[in-house]
Amino acid sequence: MSVQSFLLNQYAKWKLKDVPEAQREQMTALITKDPQLFKKIGEEIERRKKGGEGETKAAMEVMKKYRTELTALMQK
Repeated sequence: MSVQSFLLNQYAKWKLKDVPEAQREQMTALITKDPQLFKKIGEEIERRKKGGEGETKAAMEVMKKYRTELTALMQK
């Protein structure tokens, strides 16, 4: 396990502490597969939030935009 993936896993555990263990592991596995995609998604959500959009709405819209990439990632 590289240092980057260890830190990524620790950060995910911290941010997803209220999410059930099985879902948290699934999310960290997806993030580990393509961290750049999730970085891009996170940055776009933050940009929309700073623009005045609500966090939930921003996340839903960005996830819709990247639906194809996320689906392909889940199929791997």
